Amino acid sequence: MAVFDADLRLVRANAGMEQVLSLTEDQMRGLRLPEIVPHPVSDETEAKMRRVLEGGGPQQLRAGAGPAGTGAEDGWSTSLVPLEDSAGRVRAVCLAAHQRLQEHLARQRMLLLSEASARIGTTADSGRTAQELADIAVPGLADFAAVDLLDAPRHGGEPSPAAPAGPLATTRTAVRSVLDDGPAASTAGTKTLYPALSPVARCLAQGHGALYDAADPDLLRWARQDPGAARLLGGTTHSVMVVPMRAHGATLGVALFGRHRHAEPFEADDLWLAEELTAKAAVSIHTARRDSREHTSTMTLQRSLLPQTLPDQGALDIATRYLPAGTRAGVGGDWFDVIPLSGARVALVVGDVVGHGIRASATMGRLRTAVRTLADVDLPPDELLTHLDDLVLHLSADEGGTDGAAESAGGIGTTCLYAVYDPVSRRCALARAGHPPPAAVTPDGAVRFLDVPAGPPLGLGGLPFETFETELPEGSLLALYTDGLLAARDHDIDEALDKMFAALARPAKSLDTVCDRVLTAMLTHRPDDDIALLVARTRVLHADRVAAWDLASDPAVVARARKHATEQLTAWGLDDAAFITELTVSELVTNAIRYGRPPIQLRLIHEDSTLTCEVFDSSSTAPHMRRARTFDEGGRGLLLVGQLARRWGTRHALTGKTVWAEQSLSPG
Repeated sequence: MAVFDADLRLVRANAGMEQVLSLTEDQMRGLRLPEIVPHPVSDETEAKMRRVLEGGGPQQLRAGAGPAGTGAEDGWSTSLVPLEDSAGRVRAVCLAAHQRLQEHLARQRMLLLSEASARIGTTADSGRTAQELADIAVPGLADFAAVDLLDAPRHGGEPSPAAPAGPLATTRTAVRSVLDDGPAASTAGTKTLYPALSPVARCLAQGHGALYDAADPDLLRWARQDPGAARLLGGTTHSVMVVPMRAHGATLGVALFGRHRHAEPFEADDLWLAEELTAKAAVSIHTARRDSREHTSTMTLQRSLLPQTLPDQGALDIATRYLPAGTRAGVGGDWFDVIPLSGARVALVVGDVVGHGIRASATMGRLRTAVRTLADVDLPPDELLTHLDDLVLHLSADEGGTDGAAESAGGIGTTCLYAVYDPVSRRCALARAGHPPPAAVTPDGAVRFLDVPAGPPLGLGGLPFETFETELPEGSLLALYTDGLLAARDHDIDEALDKMFAALARPAKSLDTVCDRVLTAMLTHRPDDDIALLVARTRVLHADRVAAWDLASDPAVVARARKHATEQLTAWGLDDAAFITELTVSELVTNAIRYGRPPIQLRLIHEDSTLTCEVFDSSSTAPHMRRARTFDEGGRGLLLVGQLARRWGTRHALTGKTVWAEQSLSPG
């Protein structure tokens, strides 16, 4: 800024004018503008100043006097304003000039930052995000850019807040150059080792970016020590920026920017812009890695809570599939289970917990454990779901709230299907809590839904569940699944059911083939929700594997019961099991006669590797094991049964109970 008097001679100049013209105010005082800066632009400016003095008002020029007469081509703009006295007479002219280049650069930086908001972090791929950073920086900010990332922590841990001490090992993740053979070309994917005293290692340790010119001693020393740095910097690179990549307190890597084609070196505003761009990329990479770690952790938890192997049992051939959701919502709480029960029966379970992520998986683990515990008590399906419903209410209350997260953690809204198949009677008892009905396929290929009453989802409380029973011919198929199988985007529910029925009806050599056919027919993409699928083919224990005798309520019948058992074992070729079986039969029949009520029935069930002894009576009082004192004459029978049998227990029915004991059969 400068002030010229009525003769258009300079009387005052500010420090900015002195700096631009490299002249002091004293040196310029009394001189006209063309004398200070000889240039046609100065003549034009003086002519407009005279117009201001003559009452022409303020004047604007798109050019101005700069060093050595520089003008509009260097981005200067000039304003001329009259200075009036108290009477309104123009006594002097004020000249104000500013360089539009800085405004232009600031505008370009803001546009680049705005563009980065849309272009950086478009995917969950860390490599893609790093490349987006390099692409946005070149050529808008730099002539070349390189992004080096530290290796992600093993076992899914959080990245370190500080950079590693000593030499810094990184992976060149992204590069971009204005030249095909530029300094950063052809290095993506390689390992890079930065010495401990290099500018890169120092910037990461300090946690902020830095500017370097080609003559900087640190940069020259780094180039001499590291051939890779020498190639990166090249002979023509004159300005370098090093910017750490940090997000949420974690150090992820470093970004390098260089100029060799741009004549201007990087300045402080360029460093600010580079830090802003790098911070956006770092946040996206950190979020992607965190989501990946959480997804991996949830998947690990989910897999650990699902059955690792299917149990040995002779009632059903079984195949299962579990598919996690393909969306960023994460793994859900779908589960399945196969639980061997007493009397050669098997329970099948499929459930679906509301929500996704670790909370849903943890809730699934709780509920699966509860189902197995309740199944061991041999509860009927409707009673088991009633107890499970109470458990969900307790879990939700423990979470302390009615918000969506608490309900998800407690399991409110969870659906479950529980089925028990008996290979002796060929009957299947089922109950469901808001879950899709199972499909059944008879040996002739007819497919239908089993008419199991729906029941409410778990956690509503106070509403009843109902058991449905049906007889299944030998070789029938049961298909249990979660609703993710039917929730496809590209077809409606009726079309989905038709596809599932068609896949189930086709003959197949193995149940694995059936599962694959169903999933192939139903899914054309990764599912939006988790899918659990369990397919079972029924077997039957025929009459030659089951023996039963009705017994009188008389202590004398105990010997006859032992005789029936040993004769049946001989017929089955199981003489080696006679001793344990006689003791078990004697104890269970004696207890039924002494403490139970008629009618009494003894039944033996012979599976491939298990022999089960069952005694039924019409009393609901269950026996329990107790510690017999030294001089007691009784109380040791169940203790012996518990020691000699693989497992034993009591199964209640609508009328009466069955006490059972299983023993393993040796290979011989």
